[in-house]
Amino acid sequence: MVFWEGYVSDEAMGTFAPIVVYWLYAGFYQLLPPLDSYRLHTQKEEDEKNSVPLPSVVKGVLLQQLAQATVAQGLFVLTKKANTSGVTNQPSILVQIVQIVVAMLVMDTWQYFVHRYMHQNKFLYRHVHSQHHRLVVPYAIGALYNHPLEGLLLDTFGGAISFLVSGMTARTAVIFFCFAVIKTVDDHCGLWLPGNIFHIFFQNNTAYHDIHHQLQGLKYNYSQPFFPIWDKIFGTYMPYSLVKRPEGGFEAKAMKAMQD
Repeated sequence: MVFWEGYVSDEAMGTFAPIVVYWLYAGFYQLLPPLDSYRLHTQKEEDEKNSVPLPSVVKGVLLQQLAQATVAQGLFVLTKKANTSGVTNQPSILVQIVQIVVAMLVMDTWQYFVHRYMHQNKFLYRHVHSQHHRLVVPYAIGALYNHPLEGLLLDTFGGAISFLVSGMTARTAVIFFCFAVIKTVDDHCGLWLPGNIFHIFFQNNTAYHDIHHQLQGLKYNYSQPFFPIWDKIFGTYMPYSLVKRPEGGFEAKAMKAMQD
């Protein structure tokens, strides 16, 4: 039993809930006061280094979410397994947890290799992936600001493959995709807030991804959105150190850069 049962179908929730969650969570970060004591970059750095205005970022994210919603709805329709009464049998909680873990690993695998290739292929980086890196200083609303082709290949196809390989139902997908969206937004929030559970339980977090957006970390820390497994296996893992800035806030410094 879920709170939307009888009101909205699992397929509709799986399609639209991640979009709503994205804007609620990213909007929460956007509406916070400056919080200069917890920023990984100063407001001045954000204003000077980011080359895309907020309205363009919002339009880019909405375009990607339109594509995601279209693919998700089609995927749910094609894979729906309802009985003669039109009801989809849900697996046990344990099975759903295993499916979510499998989906996390599949998504990480897909995104690592596609993401890394977009950096290695000069044409794809220049004409596609560089759009995301125009936000040198990441912030929450820009988490899904990508070139439409990247949004389709990296996020939309990655999500579809994770869903199919794990064998989860649309109901389980609601939980998985909403969690993935929250994690992705948090990784781009640009804040190192005390008590943030993603910073406590995940090595791949806001500071980890911030290193990737820095010039010296551009060819490191490709892993997203959950675990740094593939970075560690393939030698693209760059550890970091959080250093307090005299004027307030923190700076994520790549350990390699600190040693040079």
